[in-house]
Amino acid sequence: MELHVESRNVAMTPRWKNEIEARMADLQAGHDDVLHGRVTLTKNRHHKKAQRVAEALVVVTLPGRHTFTARKEEKTFEEAIRAAFFSVEIELRKYREKRATKEIRIPPVPLRGVICKLFPKEGYGFILKEGGGEVYFHRNAVHGLKFEELEDGTEVTFNEEPGEKGPQATTVNPVPVVHGKE
Repeated sequence: MELHVESRNVAMTPRWKNEIEARMADLQAGHDDVLHGRVTLTKNRHHKKAQRVAEALVVVTLPGRHTFTARKEEKTFEEAIRAAFFSVEIELRKYREKRATKEIRIPPVPLRGVICKLFPKEGYGFILKEGGGEVYFHRNAVHGLKFEELEDGTEVTFNEEPGEKGPQATTVNPVPVVHGKE
């Protein structure tokens, strides 16, 4: 891992540099894919809050151009270094936890039904579900068909979810044609 340490408006002390190198080594031990680290210590001379003049900026880069940055202002550089590294560690942990969860979304299996009521002027209709029950649909839910060409008795597939006034179809599609072996 490449580490770049610099300071602005203050001379870098061996103590700060050693602490930065030790903290970066600890960070590297927990996250072995850290490619690059940069730490900048800045003394803010014209800072509004006179008691917080020490600033530490820590930037860490992982593969895939993922960059994590923490900037902390404290009374001393030791406190600022500690706080900035602590923040970067938290961000890296959150990133790893998010990447570790593999939520697999399975698309819902479309339901089948037949259009049983159409209100063309109003732009909606109802589908009679296989097994019974009606589901509302709006013209904007129709895909692969033209709403104007729908008729009572047209067989469709659809996805259903709860609506304001009962179940509604979020998508309405033509029944896929299955080609059999001849």
